[in-house]
Amino acid sequence: MSNIYDVINSRIIELLQQGTVPWRKPWHSATNTPKNLISKKEYRGVNVFMLACQEYSNPYWLTFKQCQHKGGHVRKGEKSTPVVFWKWVDRKNADVVDHEETNCKGKVPLLRYYNVFNLDQVEGITAPPSPESTSNNFTPIERADQIIEGMPLPPDIRHGGNKACYSPMLDYVKLPEQQAFESPEEYYSTAFHELIHSTGHASRVGRKGILERSHFGSHEYSKEELVAEMGAAFLCGVTGIENRTLENSAAYIAGWLKALKNDKTLLVHAAAQAQKAADYILNRKVAEEEATDAPAA
Repeated sequence: MSNIYDVINSRIIELLQQGTVPWRKPWHSATNTPKNLISKKEYRGVNVFMLACQEYSNPYWLTFKQCQHKGGHVRKGEKSTPVVFWKWVDRKNADVVDHEETNCKGKVPLLRYYNVFNLDQVEGITAPPSPESTSNNFTPIERADQIIEGMPLPPDIRHGGNKACYSPMLDYVKLPEQQAFESPEEYYSTAFHELIHSTGHASRVGRKGILERSHFGSHEYSKEELVAEMGAAFLCGVTGIENRTLENSAAYIAGWLKALKNDKTLLVHAAAQAQKAADYILNRKVAEEEATDAPAA
């Protein structure tokens, strides 16, 4: 059996590689707190991150056996998600000890896991009534909508769930519902971030960070995140909402720069790519000689 830590780490890295970054989440998800369908208990610890970061809109999860007992079945091809828990066993029966802690009866804690499926992956089971929503009223920003609607060859934009990301393989942007965001400005800032990512697709500008698969934390991955956030900041400036979003963007950019050891050369290059991506979304035709900041001769 695979080491449980390897299983969990691999799953977390997989989620991060899909574009889910835990500190970038300006929307409410209280109603989507993951919980078991049968016990109604909320999951804790790393399980909250592993379950809540996925695209499903339903907060309820259950095991394969629980699904069968409820008279339902998991749809063919659906992938399960591991959930971890600590189990106390006699020291003499423990083949691997996670740490030296013991209780008064000579037992040691071992990390174990089981697999669960979201209720959205299941057929034949009626979902419980949705908890009362804590959503905000959403007032559209006309200029921001015009930019999104005017983007050439736009990707499909899908709303729902608890995740914001861009899928290079399927070429679509995934966003939570508009009402879930802390403000309309944060919704558009997040949408712009994902749309900037989408400009890296081969059918648009094309960019190494999108065209070539890169691992979370790698130089190319971090550079692509800088491009996306700086491009989003440019678009927020065009719409006049930068004062409401720039602080979050600056903190986000600073985080990636720190991960890259404050590579200032990279920042300049990323900014140039971000400008090119923003110009594409704005459908601007920038002449080659006008595309630099060099002074005229």
